[in-house]
Amino acid sequence: MLYDSTKDFVICISSSCCNECVYKLPTVDDCKEVQRKQGNSCTDFTEVSLRVICKNKNWQSTILPDFLREEKKMKKSLVLAMAMALGVTASAYAANPFSDVPAGHWAYDSINKLAAAGVIEGYGDSTFGGDKLMTRYEMAQIVAKAMAKGANVDKLAAEFADELDNLGVRVANLEKKADNVKITGEMRYHYVEHDGVDKDGKDFSYATQLRSRIWVNGQINDDWKYTGMIENIQDLKNNTGDETTKFQRAYVNGKLGGLAVQAGRYHAKWSEGNVYDNRVDGVQVAYGKDVKLVAGYAKAANKDGISSSTGNNAKDTYYAELSGKVENLSLAAGYYKFEDVKEEAGVDDTIWTVAANYAFDKNFKLGAMYLNGDKDGYKGDDDGFVVTASYKGAKAAKAGSWGLVAKYYDQGASTYIDHTMNGLADNELFTSNKAEGFKGYSVAANYTFAKNIVGQVEWYDLEQKEGNKDAQTLWSQVVFTF
Repeated sequence: MLYDSTKDFVICISSSCCNECVYKLPTVDDCKEVQRKQGNSCTDFTEVSLRVICKNKNWQSTILPDFLREEKKMKKSLVLAMAMALGVTASAYAANPFSDVPAGHWAYDSINKLAAAGVIEGYGDSTFGGDKLMTRYEMAQIVAKAMAKGANVDKLAAEFADELDNLGVRVANLEKKADNVKITGEMRYHYVEHDGVDKDGKDFSYATQLRSRIWVNGQINDDWKYTGMIENIQDLKNNTGDETTKFQRAYVNGKLGGLAVQAGRYHAKWSEGNVYDNRVDGVQVAYGKDVKLVAGYAKAANKDGISSSTGNNAKDTYYAELSGKVENLSLAAGYYKFEDVKEEAGVDDTIWTVAANYAFDKNFKLGAMYLNGDKDGYKGDDDGFVVTASYKGAKAAKAGSWGLVAKYYDQGASTYIDHTMNGLADNELFTSNKAEGFKGYSVAANYTFAKNIVGQVEWYDLEQKEGNKDAQTLWSQVVFTF
């Protein structure tokens, strides 16, 4: 069997030698067999892969031409690219496994990370051998181990596709063989208690629910992906087992030229949720990064009074948002036109907003927003404002992290459609036929009890802008993500 220039080595250890040659990684026994047949020294069996080929049933020592040596071998330093793919940080891991990589070496952290992850092993004499050359099969072994650890090494996988195939790792033409579809989930238990009455004198009392969400994310191609979400809500207030399960999200994201496109049933949180925070069925495009423009068309969700008198989803909704940042100052403006709102067919509401948020440091932020609404036939207060102060914030991935948020609201009924708050702003207490709107404040605290387990408590004290009805709300939740 002639040497195949597309492979690093061909080794045959069998009674028939090359009658049935197979590709295999050399072992110590292979090395000893070569030493017996050739009578030469073999102290490092990795050298077998560079020097030995099987030809005409005889073992032969072959010195590879320089061009093959350059083509078929690569420096150990290439291994360090794996460390980046595995998310190396500048922290130390286990005790230094290699005697020739001192603590002060520029690659110390990366090499230790790879060794701790089982991606590299070095040599039997406890050395890394960073100054040595290695074969393509040695490199392929490292790529295979890195892939098993979840590293994104698609380019390396394509380069070593043949070697990986011989090792039992199938790689298909630059396509990802794994993680093409990702499933995540969230479970939230919440309890809310209200102190107030509706327009009919009915006490709101309390509510408690368990909400579960399953997210499916699929990669369509390099530029497009799909997102879907199924939601189940269980009412725990009674013993009847009331629950609903709905397909709440189904949309695609992708690029068309210089535009970012989103289409389908997706979540819309407009003007920080002070105008709208719910799902929509629509399409939107976005352009820019530092200064970003988003514009779209949608139909609002049939929830919380966003339906027409016939019970259908709200009709045409048009929106545009412009945002940018200057150092620590973030600026934003929004325009939203809703048709057939608040169960009044033929009644439109056009809302525009401007907002500014300033980050004093990485922990403390202060923001203000002005809103103005133009609802057909509306005679009440048509504008409003929201002031927000926040300090830190709980992060699901970081146990012990926490945050505080305080807000003051003063909004006419024409300035919001489906408010993000957990108080009673959208309830008939404040949206009766007179539709006065609301004012008041909220305070909230959040804390991460353990990784991916976050708790939150909110208190609202709200009242009618012109009337004398008011309500207090205590809202709490625990969220588990997976």
